[in-house]
Amino acid sequence: MLRSALLVVHVIISLGLIAAVLLQQGKSAGLGVIGGGAEALFGKKKGLDELLGKVATALAALFIVSSILLSMVHA
Repeated sequence: MLRSALLVVHVIISLGLIAAVLLQQGKSAGLGVIGGGAEALFGKKKGLDELLGKVATALAALFIVSSILLSMVHA
């Protein structure tokens, strides 16, 4: 029962981590002609990227903890 619950939590954390990483802008965003023009017109989304970075870091830490807990329960 505990192992199944931990596995479900682990999968939810991993899906959240994938989403947080994929929603971040790349380091090279805005370097091209089109990207630079769009940034000048619409402005940067710096606040959202910072938030997604913090969420991704927290989810990565939770992912590591849940992986360790799963390995301890399995053994």
